Amino acid sequence: MRMMISFAALFLSVILLQLSTGGVGPLDALSGLTLDFSNAQIGLLGSAHFFGFFIGCWWAPRLMGTIGHSRAFAAFTAAGAIGLLAHMLVIDAYAWALMRVASGLCVAGCYTVIEAWLQAKLTNETRGRAMGSYRVVDMGASLVAQMLISVLEPASYVSYNLLALLCCAALLPITLTRTAEPETPGALRLRPMLAVTRSPLAAAGVVVAALSSASFRMVGPVYGQGVGLAVDQIAWFLAAFVAGGALAQYPVGWLADKYDRRWVLIWLSIASIASSALTALTGDLGTAGVLLTATLFGATTFPIYSVAAAHAHDFAESSERVELSAALMFFFALGAIAAPLLASTLIEVYGPSAMFVMIGVGHGALVIFGLIRMRMRPRATRRTRYVWAPRTSFLIGRLTGRTREDDDA
Repeated sequence: MRMMISFAALFLSVILLQLSTGGVGPLDALSGLTLDFSNAQIGLLGSAHFFGFFIGCWWAPRLMGTIGHSRAFAAFTAAGAIGLLAHMLVIDAYAWALMRVASGLCVAGCYTVIEAWLQAKLTNETRGRAMGSYRVVDMGASLVAQMLISVLEPASYVSYNLLALLCCAALLPITLTRTAEPETPGALRLRPMLAVTRSPLAAAGVVVAALSSASFRMVGPVYGQGVGLAVDQIAWFLAAFVAGGALAQYPVGWLADKYDRRWVLIWLSIASIASSALTALTGDLGTAGVLLTATLFGATTFPIYSVAAAHAHDFAESSERVELSAALMFFFALGAIAAPLLASTLIEVYGPSAMFVMIGVGHGALVIFGLIRMRMRPRATRRTRYVWAPRTSFLIGRLTGRTREDDDA
């Protein structure tokens, strides 16, 4: 209990940050529709967010090493707040894309600071409980953030101002806490090809995970409007995706620890193809049917990143775990940058169902590649424990690395 109280400030900052940055994506999509942005322009906003996210993942550890955790958190939060407040000053899709680079930078940078702070303060005895609590807090705030768009008016200064206020409020707990700031970390080295050499299938898996997640979360409101959902129903639609992914983590983790992870990846992709097809074909079944298929889609696609990461770590040395996590995040970011723009363009040309056709094709390619890799490489003899990786920063590798090393010992 004493440990959890000491992390209360960090968790409160996570909640406020997630409410702010988690709400801007769907709000931007709905605002773009209100302002008659094209679907391709709305997709560009999502791609710009992940471009900023990629920059933040690379830059945050270096900035922390130079100015410390609290100052780095303040700098990234300021970037996010500026991006939010500037939205209604310049009504232009390409200007908004630059603002979304700032929001992506804020997300990656702030989460890197928080996760690095947690990593430095945890011990092997407390890591599991603390990280479990962190994930519950983060996922709960993410669910609420999706629901915010049901009460925020699109293309309204008040809506963006409220999100900016939440972003600024995230500064207060972490800067006013009496908990001593941890020592600054050394800069991490980014070696993208490490993921390919350790597991080509894992590298492909995280790209496909980005294809699913980034498309749905950034372009999902466009699909929702295309199938006739109201704004409050779109909020439930996005929340159902997150809830389905959260509910699937533990059963998928049990399967990934018990059976060959390549088979788990393959069957998850097969299930993702089925859920994509079901979602594409049942858009006219009403709100209940759309929410059910969104939950199923989240349950089948959300855990793929974590299974792929666990599979890659099975072939890594303990000294490589941080750099391997960074390499996997690199490939995820590349997929996430391209996915929203591609999905929105397909929706504009072929209709709402085209997004799920694209996702299904991506998972089909992963199934084929997984079967090929199983013929080329035997199952790993040394297995690490499945750990849910939230995909927020390069430093998440340090949080999961010691847990895996403890299991290997």
